[in-house]
Amino acid sequence: MTTRPRLTLPQPLAFLGFALLLLLQALAVALALAGSAQAHGDTVKVVVTGQREGRVTADVTWENDGDAVEEAVAATVNAVSADGTRTAGPWRLVRDAGRAGGWVSDGPLPPGTWTVTVDVGFPSLGHGQREVSVPVVDPAPTAPVPTPSASAPLPAASPSPTPSPSASPSPAPAADRTADGQDGDTGWWTTAGVAAIALAGAAAGIFLRRSRR
Repeated sequence: MTTRPRLTLPQPLAFLGFALLLLLQALAVALALAGSAQAHGDTVKVVVTGQREGRVTADVTWENDGDAVEEAVAATVNAVSADGTRTAGPWRLVRDAGRAGGWVSDGPLPPGTWTVTVDVGFPSLGHGQREVSVPVVDPAPTAPVPTPSASAPLPAASPSPTPSPSASPSPAPAADRTADGQDGDTGWWTTAGVAAIALAGAAAGIFLRRSRR
Protein backbone atom coordinates (compact mmCIF):
# COMPACT_ATOMS: atom_id res chain seq x y z
CA MET A 1 0.00 0.00 0.00
CA THR A 2 1.39 3.29 -1.08
CA THR A 3 0.57 6.61 0.67
CA ARG A 4 0.40 9.89 -1.15
CA PRO A 5 2.50 12.61 0.29
CA ARG A 6 0.43 15.43 1.99
CA LEU A 7 0.53 18.68 0.09
CA THR A 8 1.37 21.63 2.34
CA LEU A 9 1.52 25.25 1.26
CA PRO A 10 4.45 27.36 2.19
CA GLN A 11 3.84 29.70 5.15
CA PRO A 12 3.70 32.93 3.07
CA LEU A 13 1.11 31.44 0.74
CA ALA A 14 -1.09 30.33 3.68
CA PHE A 15 -1.05 33.84 5.17
CA LEU A 16 -1.90 35.33 1.79
CA GLY A 17 -4.90 33.04 1.40
CA PHE A 18 -6.20 33.99 4.87
CA ALA A 19 -5.86 37.70 4.10
CA LEU A 20 -7.68 37.21 0.79
CA LEU A 21 -10.56 35.51 2.61
CA LEU A 22 -10.91 38.45 5.02
CA LEU A 23 -10.86 40.90 2.13
CA LEU A 24 -13.65 39.05 0.36
CA GLN A 25 -15.78 39.11 3.52
CA ALA A 26 -15.23 42.85 3.98
CA LEU A 27 -16.10 43.44 0.35
CA ALA A 28 -19.35 41.51 0.77
CA VAL A 29 -20.33 43.64 3.81
CA ALA A 30 -19.48 46.84 1.93
CA LEU A 31 -21.58 45.77 -1.02
CA ALA A 32 -24.52 45.01 1.29
CA LEU A 33 -24.25 48.44 2.89
CA ALA A 34 -23.93 50.08 -0.50
CA GLY A 35 -27.08 48.32 -1.68
CA SER A 36 -28.93 49.55 1.40
CA ALA A 37 -27.65 53.09 0.83
CA GLN A 38 -28.66 53.01 -2.81
CA ALA A 39 -32.22 52.22 -1.71
CA HIS A 40 -32.34 55.59 0.13
CA GLY A 41 -29.92 57.56 -2.01
CA ASP A 42 -26.39 58.75 -1.53
CA THR A 43 -27.16 62.02 0.27
CA VAL A 44 -29.16 63.12 3.27
CA LYS A 45 -31.42 66.15 3.49
CA VAL A 46 -30.84 68.50 6.41
CA VAL A 47 -33.54 71.04 7.33
CA VAL A 48 -32.82 73.43 10.23
CA THR A 49 -36.25 73.90 11.81
CA GLY A 50 -35.39 76.52 14.47
CA GLN A 51 -34.39 76.49 18.10
CA ARG A 52 -35.77 75.39 21.46
CA GLU A 53 -34.33 77.09 24.56
CA GLY A 54 -31.34 78.08 22.44
CA ARG A 55 -30.67 74.55 21.10
CA VAL A 56 -30.75 74.21 17.32
CA THR A 57 -33.36 71.76 16.02
CA ALA A 58 -33.10 70.00 12.65
CA ASP A 59 -34.65 67.19 10.61
CA VAL A 60 -32.30 64.72 8.90
CA THR A 61 -33.88 62.44 6.24
CA TRP A 62 -32.77 60.58 3.15
CA GLU A 63 -32.78 62.76 0.05
CA ASN A 64 -34.46 60.29 -2.33
CA ASP A 65 -37.36 58.81 -0.37
CA GLY A 66 -37.63 61.17 2.65
CA ASP A 67 -37.29 58.34 5.17
CA ALA A 68 -35.89 59.23 8.58
CA VAL A 69 -32.25 58.33 9.07
CA GLU A 70 -32.21 55.49 11.56
CA GLU A 71 -28.44 55.18 11.72
CA ALA A 72 -26.21 57.23 13.95
CA VAL A 73 -25.57 60.64 12.45
CA ALA A 74 -22.18 62.32 12.62
CA ALA A 75 -22.80 66.05 12.21
CA THR A 76 -21.52 69.40 13.50
CA VAL A 77 -23.44 72.58 14.22
CA ASN A 78 -21.79 75.99 13.90
CA ALA A 79 -23.24 79.50 14.15
CA VAL A 80 -22.14 83.03 13.26
CA SER A 81 -23.81 86.17 14.64
CA ALA A 82 -25.65 88.51 12.28
CA ASP A 83 -22.87 91.13 12.45
CA GLY A 84 -20.16 88.49 12.01
CA THR A 85 -18.36 89.36 15.24
CA ARG A 86 -19.27 86.27 17.25
CA THR A 87 -19.21 82.54 16.63
CA ALA A 88 -20.71 79.60 18.54
CA GLY A 89 -20.08 75.86 18.39
CA PRO A 90 -19.17 73.44 17.08
CA TRP A 91 -21.71 71.14 18.71
CA ARG A 92 -22.88 67.63 17.92
CA LEU A 93 -26.35 66.62 16.80
CA VAL A 94 -28.17 64.22 19.14
CA ARG A 95 -31.56 62.62 18.69
CA ASP A 96 -34.56 64.72 19.65
CA ALA A 97 -36.80 62.36 21.60
CA GLY A 98 -40.37 62.11 20.36
CA ARG A 99 -39.67 63.34 16.79
CA ALA A 100 -39.00 60.91 13.94
CA GLY A 101 -35.98 62.16 12.08
CA GLY A 102 -35.59 64.97 14.62
CA TRP A 103 -32.22 66.07 15.95
CA VAL A 104 -31.06 68.79 18.34
CA SER A 105 -27.68 70.33 19.14
CA ASP A 106 -26.06 69.38 22.42
CA GLY A 107 -25.19 73.02 23.18
CA PRO A 108 -27.36 76.18 23.41
CA LEU A 109 -26.96 79.39 21.45
CA PRO A 110 -26.80 82.66 23.43
CA PRO A 111 -29.52 85.28 22.77
CA GLY A 112 -29.23 87.01 19.41
CA THR A 113 -29.64 86.41 15.68
CA TRP A 114 -27.44 83.65 14.24
CA THR A 115 -26.74 82.03 10.88
CA VAL A 116 -26.71 78.32 11.74
CA THR A 117 -24.94 75.72 9.58
CA VAL A 118 -25.33 71.92 9.98
CA ASP A 119 -22.89 69.63 8.13
CA VAL A 120 -23.48 65.86 8.10
CA GLY A 121 -20.65 63.44 7.26
CA PHE A 122 -22.23 60.07 8.08
CA PRO A 123 -24.10 57.96 6.99
CA SER A 124 -23.96 60.22 3.92
CA LEU A 125 -23.13 63.80 3.15
CA GLY A 126 -25.68 66.51 3.93
CA HIS A 127 -25.82 70.25 4.53
CA GLY A 128 -28.36 72.68 5.96
CA GLN A 129 -28.37 76.38 6.84
CA ARG A 130 -30.83 78.86 8.30
CA GLU A 131 -31.02 82.12 10.27
CA VAL A 132 -32.20 81.53 13.86
CA SER A 133 -33.17 84.11 16.46
CA VAL A 134 -32.83 83.33 20.15
CA PRO A 135 -34.84 85.74 22.34
CA VAL A 136 -33.71 87.13 25.67
CA VAL A 137 -35.58 85.43 28.50
CA ASP A 138 -36.29 87.81 31.38
CA PRO A 139 -36.02 86.29 34.85
CA ALA A 140 -39.23 85.77 36.74
CA PRO A 141 -40.10 88.88 38.82
CA THR A 142 -39.82 88.56 42.56
CA ALA A 143 -42.09 90.33 45.03
CA PRO A 144 -40.29 93.23 46.78
CA VAL A 145 -39.80 92.88 50.51
CA PRO A 146 -41.30 95.93 52.31
CA THR A 147 -38.78 97.80 54.47
CA PRO A 148 -39.74 100.31 57.16
CA SER A 149 -39.06 103.90 56.10
CA ALA A 150 -37.10 106.17 58.43
CA SER A 151 -39.38 109.11 57.61
CA ALA A 152 -42.58 107.24 58.29
CA PRO A 153 -44.38 108.74 61.33
CA LEU A 154 -44.78 106.54 64.34
CA PRO A 155 -48.35 105.72 65.34
CA ALA A 156 -49.73 108.20 67.92
CA ALA A 157 -50.17 106.83 71.41
CA SER A 158 -53.77 106.62 72.45
CA PRO A 159 -54.59 109.02 75.35
CA SER A 160 -55.17 107.41 78.69
CA PRO A 161 -58.78 107.61 79.85
CA THR A 162 -59.48 110.50 82.26
CA PRO A 163 -61.51 109.41 85.27
CA SER A 164 -64.83 111.19 85.60
CA PRO A 165 -65.44 113.36 88.70
CA SER A 166 -68.03 110.92 89.90
CA ALA A 167 -65.54 108.09 89.75
CA SER A 168 -62.86 109.93 91.80
CA PRO A 169 -62.64 108.70 95.41
CA SER A 170 -64.17 111.01 98.03
CA PRO A 171 -62.00 112.08 100.97
CA ALA A 172 -62.21 109.76 103.93
CA PRO A 173 -64.12 111.04 106.99
CA ALA A 174 -62.26 112.32 109.98
CA ALA A 175 -62.85 109.11 111.86
CA ASP A 176 -61.30 107.12 109.04
CA ARG A 177 -58.21 109.27 108.96
CA THR A 178 -57.13 108.23 112.45
CA ALA A 179 -55.57 105.10 111.07
CA ASP A 180 -52.07 106.53 111.51
CA GLY A 181 -52.80 107.94 114.99
CA GLN A 182 -52.02 111.60 114.23
CA ASP A 183 -55.45 113.11 113.44
CA GLY A 184 -57.06 111.07 116.15
CA ASP A 185 -54.63 112.27 118.84
CA THR A 186 -55.09 115.91 117.84
CA GLY A 187 -58.86 115.70 118.25
CA TRP A 188 -58.52 113.98 121.68
CA TRP A 189 -56.16 116.66 123.03
CA THR A 190 -58.49 119.42 121.81
CA THR A 191 -61.50 117.89 123.58
CA ALA A 192 -59.55 117.33 126.79
CA GLY A 193 -58.34 120.95 126.81
CA VAL A 194 -61.85 122.32 126.41
CA ALA A 195 -63.09 120.14 129.27
CA ALA A 196 -60.23 121.24 131.54
CA ILE A 197 -60.90 124.92 130.85
CA ALA A 198 -64.60 124.43 131.60
CA LEU A 199 -63.83 122.69 134.94
CA ALA A 200 -61.35 125.41 135.84
CA GLY A 201 -63.93 128.13 135.14
CA ALA A 202 -66.56 126.33 137.22
CA ALA A 203 -64.16 125.92 140.11
CA ALA A 204 -63.19 129.60 139.98
CA GLY A 205 -66.84 130.63 140.01
CA ILE A 206 -67.57 128.46 143.05
CA PHE A 207 -64.51 129.86 144.87
CA LEU A 208 -65.58 133.48 144.18
CA ARG A 209 -69.12 132.88 145.42
CA ARG A 210 -67.88 131.34 148.68
CA SER A 211 -65.41 134.15 149.30
CA ARG A 212 -68.17 136.82 148.92
CA ARG A 213 -70.14 135.14 151.66
